[in-house]
Amino acid sequence: MHVQFIPGDPLNEPQSARTSSATLRPSACPGLLRIVPALDGGICRIKLAGGVISSVQAIAVAEAAQTYAQGVIEATNRANLQIRGIGADHDGLIKALMAAGLGPANPASDDVRNLMLSPTAGLDSRMLFDARPLAAQVLDALENHPRFHELSPKFALSLDAGEALVMLEHAHDVWLSALNLDGEVLLAFGLAGCPANDRPLAAVPLAAGETLVVGLLELFLDLARPEHTRMRHLLAEVSTNDVLRELSTRLDCALRVDQAVTGWQRPAIQGNRHIGIYPQAEPARVAVGAVVPLGRLDAATLAIVAQLAEEQGDGTLRLTPWQSLLLPNVPVERAATVMTALQAAGLICSAEQPLAQMVACTGSAGCAKGLADTKADALQLATGLVASQAVHLSGCTRSCAAAHVASVTLLAVSPGRYDLYFRDAAHAGFGVLRARDLTIEAVGAQLNADSRSNIA
Repeated sequence: MHVQFIPGDPLNEPQSARTSSATLRPSACPGLLRIVPALDGGICRIKLAGGVISSVQAIAVAEAAQTYAQGVIEATNRANLQIRGIGADHDGLIKALMAAGLGPANPASDDVRNLMLSPTAGLDSRMLFDARPLAAQVLDALENHPRFHELSPKFALSLDAGEALVMLEHAHDVWLSALNLDGEVLLAFGLAGCPANDRPLAAVPLAAGETLVVGLLELFLDLARPEHTRMRHLLAEVSTNDVLRELSTRLDCALRVDQAVTGWQRPAIQGNRHIGIYPQAEPARVAVGAVVPLGRLDAATLAIVAQLAEEQGDGTLRLTPWQSLLLPNVPVERAATVMTALQAAGLICSAEQPLAQMVACTGSAGCAKGLADTKADALQLATGLVASQAVHLSGCTRSCAAAHVASVTLLAVSPGRYDLYFRDAAHAGFGVLRARDLTIEAVGAQLNADSRSNIA
């Protein structure tokens, strides 16, 4: 049976507009119901189930951003949206978003709706199973098990069904990846890591997926002390063998820990497949992807894209972990027209453009911790680069804009000046420090020189 991933399905079902703040716990993390202050106004983060938002909901977000804020909307590296620059009427904004069906089942569950899927879940020709029904079960458990509301707002899970378009490098507290062994689809899993770098601890039959996740979350909460907010904190004191031993007593199936599972490595994916035309499992349909420049778009642009999805696609948008979006289920013959329209709206549809792989945090224009205006500096840097490169500009050491280490990191040290790092697996943090206190012009010259030497 084909499961449509549209509003009304369990993954994106409209919820009641209950917005009681009494159940919200203190946190610096923004949510839909918790608007946190910044230099440029309040921030509201809208968590999208599976990264999916309907065109009607997207227009509601655009209208809310225009009415209650400054019209600035961001695509996050967790496939969510957030509104910046919010004024005094927080309640008005929250009510508008809740009325559009973008809120949690209850206020206490908003923080824990942290499950990442492939942007092409259910549509990808390489998928081993349709991840959406299992994702709906997991999200339902997160929202409706009161104990899970104790999890940190940063505690996150990922579910990879074998798609060819999937983020494998973001670290998660629990990651799950599908593998096919002897004709059976299993769900391999790991803790406090990612499938790009780590091998599974064990695997279970696909049918046990929900039970596995619930068991892992309950076990974490049973074992963790108050200071253990993330899985990595727990694993610093409790061995993975002990975790697996206890987990096995909570499952109705045996954990597979043989070499075929623990020696398996999730195959890598080709880069930049989220940009441009992406083939779907159904030959007559494609997804059309475009990068949101530096993760930021205005309300008018979002409304244009939403209308395009309504007219040329299936009436939905899918946000991605690359701060981009997809319009799925576009007829093949309309794909070029859609891509042209996205480009006309100011989005990036070619991986060759300098901004296609560049990310930057809010910087000093909107964050008190930012030491430089990173977005303005990124735009300046892009104008001088001879080739597109994966560059991350960070206003401080927190690295908010990048969930994994980029090939090149620029760490701000003062307005317009950065330390330059190159990723190196042998070095922790951002990698190898190449140079200190560079201007944007000097950074561009260094990156262009390296690009030319690599080509030569």
